[in-house]
Order: sequence, then structure tokens, then C-alpha cells
Amino acid sequence: MQAITNAHIVLPNHVIVNHSLIIDGELIIAMVPDSELMTFPLEQIIDAKRGYVLPGFIDVHSDYIETIAAPRPTSLIDFEIALYEAERELLTHGITTMYHSLSLMGRSVFDEKPIRNSENVSKLLELIDASNNKSHLIHHRMHLRYEIDNFKQLDLVKQMIEEGKVQLLSFMDHTPGQGQYRDLEIYRHILHGYHDGDDEKVQKILDSQQDVTKLTLAQLKELADLAKAHQVPLASHDDDTMTKLDLMEGLNTTISEFPITIDVAVEARKRGLMTVGGAPNVLLGKSHAGNLSVKEAIQVGGIDVLCSDYYPASLLHAVFKLAREEVLTLPEAVQLVTLAPAKAVGIADEVGSLEPNKLADILIIQNVVPNVPVVTHTFVRGVLVNETTYRI
Repeated sequence: MQAITNAHIVLPNHVIVNHSLIIDGELIIAMVPDSELMTFPLEQIIDAKRGYVLPGFIDVHSDYIETIAAPRPTSLIDFEIALYEAERELLTHGITTMYHSLSLMGRSVFDEKPIRNSENVSKLLELIDASNNKSHLIHHRMHLRYEIDNFKQLDLVKQMIEEGKVQLLSFMDHTPGQGQYRDLEIYRHILHGYHDGDDEKVQKILDSQQDVTKLTLAQLKELADLAKAHQVPLASHDDDTMTKLDLMEGLNTTISEFPITIDVAVEARKRGLMTVGGAPNVLLGKSHAGNLSVKEAIQVGGIDVLCSDYYPASLLHAVFKLAREEVLTLPEAVQLVTLAPAKAVGIADEVGSLEPNKLADILIIQNVVPNVPVVTHTFVRGVLVNETTYRI
């Protein structure tokens, strides 16, 4: 049995002080006044040094594993090494449950990434699935992002779901003129960057993408029903109109990832969908593709969940930025990366908040300098998997 003491303990609705958090094995068992601490048969007492004690972060959308596994577009590192190296970094950012967002793309107009071909996605998926029975530092889960013009992999997606290897499924459509790339000039500008400013080549790509054939509604419905039957949450992606919300609602999606406008985000929440925004957007103050400001969407109640997207450190810093700027209270901001994502993917009975009988996935966070929070301790299932001491 172990205890964390001398801390600001962040609960779902308030922060408590002069209390200690008690861990027994894999579980949180109590939060008690410091005066009662020595009534427990403790083997270890950890001094949080007046830092913040938070639940471990749950990241429902991040393709960071692609960067670790393929540090250059055509350079593939051994995938098992990549998974182990990724988790060593992720836990230092407070991420204790990671939904690795692996993409089954159709034709890529930006650059060809071998990491995203079906063979390599399948290999990574197998490793993620097997991680549950191996020694690992964090919880690894699979978020399969399926581009709806990728006809060739429809049967593979069905197989992955039926075998229980997918924990979150999202439908993507990156056709120019809608969704993330509804502004064609922004889309054109991004293409220029990938194709060395070749105007003729960019125009040919734009023309070819206007008539892309996609899965039929019947095929999408079949896949959505299969996901529901296997208790796999389904997310839409880049919702930009009420019509698209209608479509996604008809497919029984429960999550709206990266809504494009604030009006769509607010409407999605009214319809009972949980909305996901990127934490990097909070730090940058805007979307890299010219879409909504997540901070502004949060201010009007349009975003439930923050994900790291492509920058794992962003979760921690976005939470404290929102609290520091009084956009939200600290407990409210923390929920965006803990209890809210846990609810969105159906694991809130196990993780997401500091409560008795939940897994002891716990962080201790301190400010090494003003406005720079850092994770000094990370617990996963009650095991201290990382401890960092800053020198002076």
C-alpha cells in the first residue's frame, strides 16, 4: 500500500488539499485527511511537494506512433521498438491510455506514407493488440481511421472489428471542398508545400479529387452496425454542415472529431455527440487548416474532449493554459483529457477520475518555472512507471 501526500488533488468538480491519496495494488482505495494517513499499513509515502495530483490522460486521437515508426517517409523502424520507445515518451507527457490513430487511406494526394499501407497498419494493430499480454508502461488501444474512398480495405476493416482488435473507429473524408479542406485555397496552398509549388501538378490533383468514388451509404451503415454490435465507439471526422451531422447521426456515431465550425460543434453536442478538438489548436490559438478555434469553441460549450492529434505534450499544456486564462476551472480543464474522453470511449468505469475502486493511473504535476507544468511522477495500475527530478 502506498500514499501520495502534500498535494493539490484534482477531483472532477473541485480540488482538495490537506488530504492524501491511498493506493492499494492497482486501485485507488481512498482519499483521506492527512491526519488519518498513518492509520494505513503503508509501504511507501510519496511527497507531491504541493504539486497537483491528476488522473492519467486519455488520448483518443494521436498519430504520433507514425512519427516514431517512420521518422522519414520511407524509413520504417522496427514496429515493436517504435511502440516501446513511443510509450516511454508518452508517459512523460502524462498519457497513460493512448488510442493510436492509424489510418487506412485511399489515394494520398500529399505524400505516400508506407506506414499507412494496409500491411503496416495490420502489423501495428497486431502489436497494439498483443500489448495487453506483455510488459508495457501504458495502456495501448487502437483507433482505426478509415478513409471512405478506400474500397480495397473494407473487408480488412470488418475483420479487424470482428477480431476485437479495434477499440475506436472513425470515418474520414478528406475530399477537397468539404470537411477539413472546405476552403479550396487553403487546400491548394497545402498541396503546394507537398509538391514543390508545381501549379500544374496541384491543379491536376484538385481536378482528380473532385470525382472520387466513396463507399455507399449502405456500406457505411453495414460497417457502423458491425462496430455497434462489437461495442466499438464510432466517430465522425471533420463535420462541417448540419447535413453531415444528419448523416452521421443516422449511422449512430457517438463522437464528432474536429468539427469545422463552432455552430456545428455546438449542434453536435445538442444532439448528444461528444465533440473532440485538438489540444495543439489551444496552444496555437487556431487550426492549421483555418478552421475553428478550439478555445473559442470551449468558451461556448462546443468541445467536450481534447486530443493531442500530432503533439503529445499539448494535452498537459492546453489544460493548464485554459485554467490559467480562466477559460475553465482547473477541474473542468482536466476533465477534457481524463473523464470526458473516458466517457466517450466507454471506459469511465475504470479510469478518468480519482475515485475509489478505479485504476490508479495517476500523475503528479509541478511547475518547474512559471507557466511550465511538467509531469514528475506517472503511475499506471498503481506502479510508478516514471519519476523525473529537475536539477537546479
